[in-house]
Amino acid sequence: MFYHKKEPIHVVNIDEANPRFAQLLLEQFGGATGELSAALQYWVQSFHVENAGIKDMLQDIAIEEFSHLEMVGKLIEAHTKNVDQTEAYKSTLFAVRGMGPHFLDSQGNAWTANYLNEGGDVVRDLRANIASEAGARQTYEALIKLSPDEGTKETLVHLLTREISHTQMFMKALESLGKLTDPFFGNIQLDETVALYYNLSTNGNGHDERGPWNSEPTFEYVANPLEKHS
Repeated sequence: MFYHKKEPIHVVNIDEANPRFAQLLLEQFGGATGELSAALQYWVQSFHVENAGIKDMLQDIAIEEFSHLEMVGKLIEAHTKNVDQTEAYKSTLFAVRGMGPHFLDSQGNAWTANYLNEGGDVVRDLRANIASEAGARQTYEALIKLSPDEGTKETLVHLLTREISHTQMFMKALESLGKLTDPFFGNIQLDETVALYYNLSTNGNGHDERGPWNSEPTFEYVANPLEKHS
């Protein structure tokens, strides 16, 4: 059962309507990194999870993402309300679609379930969620830099902040499973190449870059893969 209270989870105020900025905001309503994508992704993932605590967390965050979708929708509505006679309005998607939010991204592409990243394994899904939150954070940061007024900016900063909070929650959930830094999960026995790093690129000066990603004790560095397997 869902219960909707007609009051946003965080105050939404704008100082002056700006339909061009509203078109950019569509990215977080009907775009790949938007709140609808996140809400549906986490909600569907929750049905795959047997761990009661992680299931509860995914559903709580999913509902919060729906509340964020409402906030973005209210921002878009406010930025497109009573401005249909302006040149700025006529130069945006809203001149055709009408005021308020639509299931489009900022370029007019329709929302699609292809944006969702869920695969039925809790470790895989939690890692996908961390990436999703990173994408949303990046989009919000770009929107904040372009924000036309302080009221809009304050709302966007809150939304960005919650992306960071959710990322931490997903990381803690992975840590509780012992999989925060462990890439091994699943039921398939890996082959003998699991610890090999193949040197397959060069910067042209004969110097190969080295770091913990291709060094002992985790990896055996294969300097010349052709020679090793010839």
